Parts: sequence; C-alpha cells; structure tokens
Amino acid sequence: MSGTPAGLRVLAVDDVPAALDDLCSLLRDAPEVAEVTAAGAPLTALKLIQNGQFDAVFLDISMPGLDGLELGSLLRKLAEPPVIVFVTAFDEHAVAAFGIGAVDYLLKPVRAERLAEALARVTRMAPAEEPPRNHTPPDAMAALPVESGGRTRYVRRRDVLFVEAHGDYVRLHSRSGVHLVRMPISRLEEYWESAGFVRTHRGFLVALGAVRELRSDSVGGLLAHTELGDVPVSRRHARELRERLLRAAQRGELEQQT
Repeated sequence: MSGTPAGLRVLAVDDVPAALDDLCSLLRDAPEVAEVTAAGAPLTALKLIQNGQFDAVFLDISMPGLDGLELGSLLRKLAEPPVIVFVTAFDEHAVAAFGIGAVDYLLKPVRAERLAEALARVTRMAPAEEPPRNHTPPDAMAALPVESGGRTRYVRRRDVLFVEAHGDYVRLHSRSGVHLVRMPISRLEEYWESAGFVRTHRGFLVALGAVRELRSDSVGGLLAHTELGDVPVSRRHARELRERLLRAAQRGELEQQT
C-alpha cells in the first residue's frame, strides 16, 4: 500500500452492476481518488489485487462464491494489504467487518458525505511514504459504529465505563450517553478484554480504569462503583476483579480510563 499525493487508487467490488456503477461514480467524483477500478465478482477482485497495487478496496459483503468478509480476511494476510471499507445494505455484519480490520462500514445507499468520511480514514491509513518499521496495525475495535436516524457515529472504547447485555445487543454506558450496539456481550469481551475490560457479571463488563471503589449493596452483594453508576459483581467474578484491580493499581493504571 503506497498512497501518493496524486490520489488514491481504489478497487470497488460488488456483484450488482447498478450498485457497482453508483459506487464507482461516487468514488470518481471524490477529490481524494485518482483511479477507480471496478470488479463485479470477488474472484475477479482477487486477481486484480494480485496483479496490481490498490490503496483501498470498497467491498460489498453479500456476494456469491466468496463473500466480502471472506475476501477481506484474505486481503489482510497480504504483505501490503489495502485499506478495507465495507459497503452493504445490512448492518448486522459491522462487528465482523471491524474485527478483520476494516476502517469503515457504509450502508447502502451510500451518501456522498459518508463516503467522504470513509475516504478521510483511508487517506490517514495510506501514507505517502513507506510505513515505519515499527508500524502496528490499527486497533479496529477501539471504536464501535452506532447507527441512528440514518447516521453513523463512533463510540470510542476509551469513553465507555461499563457495558450491559441486552439480548443480542449491548448497551455501552459512556460519557456521551448510552448507546445500543448489535453484538453479544461475549463477543465484545473477546475484543476488549486486552484493553482492560473485565467481566463482573453474566450481563456486565466494566473498564478497570473506571472503577472508583468496590462497595456492598443492601443485601450484601458486591458493586463496582463508577461515575456513571454501580455495576453488579457476582461471587464468581469477585475474586478475579479484586486481583485485576490490585494489579492495575500497582501499575498506576486506575487514574485514567483505558
């Protein structure tokens, strides 16, 4: 991947000709884009990528033979993978998309202003020069997309104090409010555990850095107190939470949110 001052080289992939034409037209109108190549099938896209370099690939998800998520996973294994943006009519694949390193997730029909936001992210990820030797891939789950009223906003993990399960969704309790995201809490725990989020209860995760104190409730249960409220701690998880808090305190990690 080697973006240049002349603009981005972009590959658009969609098996629906009309949708592919619309996407290519929007991309060609974008000032950040220098060259747009269209592929009407994922295998065609794979051959094009093997034969040339692209700064970014805009991928549909629902395609026959090899879907966009599978193609995206293959692309991430390349020595110099292109930046991936998914374009789809369905919002339920967002977690998987960000899990494989996509920088954005656009819902059809794509609006020009949302495309501009995606291209801004692509541009930041496609440096004009060779990346530094110690370059590490972006943390794709450092923010979660929240769809509301036809708009997408991103809730940053560092602003989330605790997470509450709500069926197939989770409620993110953050300083900017409570946000509902379609994802099981067990999946989010996998993504955020290494960032200091700990399971305290079957239905709750808490950021270690957000815990101000442990206190007892009226019936002798344990609560983890945060500035946004108390999080229940089950007996099963109490010991691990205390140990994690102690280690975090020893390392000076409780003064600020993860």
